Amino acid sequence: MAVGQEKTGRVNDEVIRAMGAFGGGIASTGRVCGILIGGIATVSALYSRSKLEEKEDRRMWSASYKLTKIFEDLTSEYGGIECRHIARVDWKDREQVRNFYKGENSRRQICTALVGEFAYRLGQLLEKEMEKEK
Repeated sequence: MAVGQEKTGRVNDEVIRAMGAFGGGIASTGRVCGILIGGIATVSALYSRSKLEEKEDRRMWSASYKLTKIFEDLTSEYGGIECRHIARVDWKDREQVRNFYKGENSRRQICTALVGEFAYRLGQLLEKEMEKEK
């Protein structure tokens, strides 16, 4: 989310804070990876509506779909888009969490690489969408 905000010049610290509990696969449940959720939230912030009477830009749906497909491709070798498939951490187990953050051969390296690659791909997608506006 922070990368997307920087890319679009719409930085909002409150929105970044609101995304905090999506780590660990939504509140440490191991579900959908927060990387994907942050990317889709970035797209929604650009193209959704804030009031019922406003109209959503259909690019919200197409760009979100494209991002989901990108993330599915990036994570296919790990078994899916869920945190439990990628990080393979039980976030309720303190020892596993400690090893994830401090372990020498931790899967955190995978997560860090995914953040970078997905942010790059999100940036490319947003650039293409902004070009359509011109």
